[in-house]
Amino acid sequence: MKPEHFIGLDIGTSSVRCIVGMYDPNGSNGPSIIGHGSAPNQGMRRGAVVHVDDVADAIVHAVTEAERIAGVTIKRATVNVNGGHVEGINSQGVIAISAANREITVEDRMRVEEAATIVNLPANREIVQFFAKNYSLDGQRNIKDPVGMHGVRLEVDAHIVTASSPNLRNLDMALEKAEVAPSNHTISSLAAAEAVLTRQQKEAGTALLDIGAGTTNLIVFEDGEVQHIAVLPIGGQHITNDLAIGLRTDLDVAEAVKVQHADLHTNPKKMNAMVKVGDKAYNFQFETIELIIESRVEELLEYVDKELHKIKRSRKLPGGIVLTGGTAKIPGIDEFARDQLELSARIGKLQNVSGLVEAVEDASFVVPVGLMLLDMLLTPQAPAGQSKQNEGGMSGMLGNLFGRFK
Repeated sequence: MKPEHFIGLDIGTSSVRCIVGMYDPNGSNGPSIIGHGSAPNQGMRRGAVVHVDDVADAIVHAVTEAERIAGVTIKRATVNVNGGHVEGINSQGVIAISAANREITVEDRMRVEEAATIVNLPANREIVQFFAKNYSLDGQRNIKDPVGMHGVRLEVDAHIVTASSPNLRNLDMALEKAEVAPSNHTISSLAAAEAVLTRQQKEAGTALLDIGAGTTNLIVFEDGEVQHIAVLPIGGQHITNDLAIGLRTDLDVAEAVKVQHADLHTNPKKMNAMVKVGDKAYNFQFETIELIIESRVEELLEYVDKELHKIKRSRKLPGGIVLTGGTAKIPGIDEFARDQLELSARIGKLQNVSGLVEAVEDASFVVPVGLMLLDMLLTPQAPAGQSKQNEGGMSGMLGNLFGRFK
């Protein structure tokens, strides 16, 4: 693996996707996609590994396809951590500045962040990521970066993401069997945000909703910083299960109904939905399909609203909701979310990425593209001056924090 190549590996509930990127060979500082691969995954339930060999097999197939297209050998990648075991908690850190001139240094900033990570966690949980929301210096609040300022007492408000240690070990075991080393662990929603959100959206206050097969990842940004993270145990598979029960049909038929006829637009003109699976044709009432899908999506958005209530941002995000993930391809889901959450809503689009963009424009490829961007951002060999690849780039300091907790 040459250091100029960067890999994002999205290990999802229904499939594994791999993206290979590099700096744009045409001279711009933006990333260029040169390879991609995907494979169905039968070894996970709701984002958690339940069968290591099946997950390893899916990783091998996705990576092999990406290697073939990109013409490189993949030995390491930035990998997502997913599942209901992922939780975000708020924390605070406080230190005294002991230097004679009372000037805040980078070491002081690192010390106060270290202090914020000293939290009581159960023995089976560990910290995956750390986000500094804002700093306070001698009572002056909402400081973005205190380095260079003068004061006596430095505080930080932080959001810490924790995950189940056994689930992380199982994920690493699957990667080891597939002979892929994890460069960094990160959460799916942060990767999706890196791929589709602009700096303006992060500053104004925006929630990103990555709706996958088994889980939905929520991340809320405000003032350019991560304010809240949650993983909800509902995804596209639940819609398929509901259709199978409501229509009294097989799962493969229900999946075909969802893919071909799911539509949340108001007053659809269709009366009946014809589905052909194999040699058989099935006929269902479109009204019934619509009712089943609406009910499950409405439940999901109720969960989202509860999470926004926790941070007092329900109906109070100027940047609105950005939807990504495979389930975000349901027609009309953005309008449905706008009505349910009383916020502006749109489908996320990739930002400032070149290369094989047509192949990964699908909403389900947003997370692996974001993981590739984070791999590019956090790799030490990155060319000077290119640590931020798009408008929504994170602080350079994040690389140290990833290294500490990965």
